[in-house]
Amino acid sequence: MNIVIQKFGGTSVSTEKRRKLIVSKVKGCIEQGNMPVIVVSAMGRKGEPYATDTLLSLVDNDFKSTNLLAVDLLMSCGEIISSVVMAEQLNKNGINAHPLTGGQAGILTDSIHGAANIIDVNTEMILNLLDDNIIPVVAGFQGIDSKGFITTIGRGGSDVTAAILGATLKANRVEIYTDVDGIMTSDPRIVSNASLIKEISYKEIFQFAHQGAKVIHPRAVKISEKHNIPLLIKNTFSDSEGTLINEFSSKSEKIITGITNINNRVQIRVTNNFEEAYNNLFDVLAENNISLDLINIFPKEKIFTIDRKDLDKLILIIKDLKLSFSYIENCSKLSVIGEGMKGRPGVMAKILKALTREGIEVLQTADSHMTIWCLINSNDVFNAINALHNEFDL
Repeated sequence: MNIVIQKFGGTSVSTEKRRKLIVSKVKGCIEQGNMPVIVVSAMGRKGEPYATDTLLSLVDNDFKSTNLLAVDLLMSCGEIISSVVMAEQLNKNGINAHPLTGGQAGILTDSIHGAANIIDVNTEMILNLLDDNIIPVVAGFQGIDSKGFITTIGRGGSDVTAAILGATLKANRVEIYTDVDGIMTSDPRIVSNASLIKEISYKEIFQFAHQGAKVIHPRAVKISEKHNIPLLIKNTFSDSEGTLINEFSSKSEKIITGITNINNRVQIRVTNNFEEAYNNLFDVLAENNISLDLINIFPKEKIFTIDRKDLDKLILIIKDLKLSFSYIENCSKLSVIGEGMKGRPGVMAKILKALTREGIEVLQTADSHMTIWCLINSNDVFNAINALHNEFDL
């Protein structure tokens, strides 16, 4: 049996017109000799009636903080509604389909409500339906714990549902349908001539997902890489061939695959004017759930970045430790990603030259085997990404 997982996001299932487009994708999959398993997100986005954030607005914050089990039950409703509505649409168009909650689909989790971990998948129900030529339509983002309570698996959970089903069902591939044509070399809103990346490796796409690109959740990439299940990012609303993600991307002469950015960063400089506090600083920040990035450590100074939302808390902590510090707000982290840079000398020099020609100051850098990071002023993001996109002929 050639199983293909097809996951459709909230935008794709939000209207009947769009759901009819999904029907055509499912029919096409069947006509190619495959048996699809459908995974759906909640319909629409914040403000629309069945979106998860809209459902959460029905209860107050006090209730949400003290009744996590009940909140999970509420949040699961959006995907369950989508699964029923999508199954009805498929049946109306001659495709025998049946909706399933995450629990009915056999997704078993621990009991960490709101951020549950998947511990097992019992595929019996899904396989029975497929044997009867019935297409399962699975509510994404959710599972069930050992006590029978519904759990949710965190933001991006529908991608994770699709990936874990792909792994346990030994699917030929997992197709993630969204409202873009695939993974682009840069954000098209920033780079007007950004191009589609037709093939990319798991390692590269994990960097894209982790460094600001929001087309697919990093956890879904990790699961697919572990089980070597190809991922295909496609557009519900077009016939674009999409982006294929697999173990080994096609070898290309290009050094760089693409560029992403994360905004709202703050650069922090802490001086070693109080040895004990200086040495314990990172432990204290970790205890206060402040995540650090772009970390450079010197005997007399530590430089790192944080999210802007943590700045006020960090300032209080450092003042309490009696350490001297300074900070720069309105920063952005550029991530220049590509397996082609591995072992290739001069890539950092080329990046810095391109940015210098545009008069862009680089505040900090870091690098790994396939990613170079540059911290710049957020006002320079547009010019910086376009300059690098042109420099590396993306």
